[in-house]
Amino acid sequence: MSVFPDLHLHYVQACQKLSQPENPFVAHVLQEADKNDEISIKGITLKIAGNNHLVPVQRVTDDDLGVLASVLSQAAFVTGLDLAYNVLTDAGAKTMATFLQENSTLRYLNLMFNDIGTSGAELIAGALHRNESLVHLRMTGNKIGNQGGMFFATMLKINSTLEKLDLGDCDVGLQCLIAIAIALTQNKSLKAINLNRPLLSIQEEESTVHIARMLKNNSSLVELHLSKHGMKNFGVERLCEALYGNSSLRYLDLSCNKITWDGAKFLGELLKRNQTLEILDLNANRIEDVGVIYLSEALATQNRTLQA
Repeated sequence: MSVFPDLHLHYVQACQKLSQPENPFVAHVLQEADKNDEISIKGITLKIAGNNHLVPVQRVTDDDLGVLASVLSQAAFVTGLDLAYNVLTDAGAKTMATFLQENSTLRYLNLMFNDIGTSGAELIAGALHRNESLVHLRMTGNKIGNQGGMFFATMLKINSTLEKLDLGDCDVGLQCLIAIAIALTQNKSLKAINLNRPLLSIQEEESTVHIARMLKNNSSLVELHLSKHGMKNFGVERLCEALYGNSSLRYLDLSCNKITWDGAKFLGELLKRNQTLEILDLNANRIEDVGVIYLSEALATQNRTLQA
């Protein structure tokens, strides 16, 4: 393992060795990282996101990632890697999966809004069967589909290191949501999961029922995002019933659903009894004035824990 950074030098050498042209944006980020005197002691997150507006950006390709991975394999001080908003495909996912299988220091990986599909999801999820260092993975916006999500559900039954997983806007479906809910009845390490905007073709709230059932048994989940689930008052009532006995969940995101004042009434009753929830997001629902009154009464009289 390298003691001194020299990331840029190693990158130039790797590009020459692999006959790959340098990506000027990657080179710039590595040069800046080399200037950090404490990099070897404290570690560093390399921010190579393709939506950086402060410097000229040439988005990272699969070939670029191949070179970068060869450099980082010798850099134990790189503990985080932000590759969001680039043009990585399943080929890049294969490179990243190999890297995760061999790496034992990376704790944070952001791959959100790339072009990774189902086969790429299978490779990355498979790598996490054995990886024991990664704590936070962001896959948001990659269209991995229901099958791709199923691979992550299987992973959650095996991996005991991952604490945060973002699968929002990934086109996962009902089967995947149910499988993840079942996995989280057994998983004891995951603390936060983003399941925003699944593709649900039916109006029944079967997925919400399974998630509620999971919350009755799960004692480790702290943060849960269920935005854009088409959730109605029936689903909210099931969640509230589950949360009466849950003492771990602190952040519940129910934004952009179909919750009306009836649903807010259930939430108001929950807030009178639940002493754990700190953040409740009801943005873009239809609770109206009546719903606000139900929530306000709970907050004014009995709830002492909600902060936002």
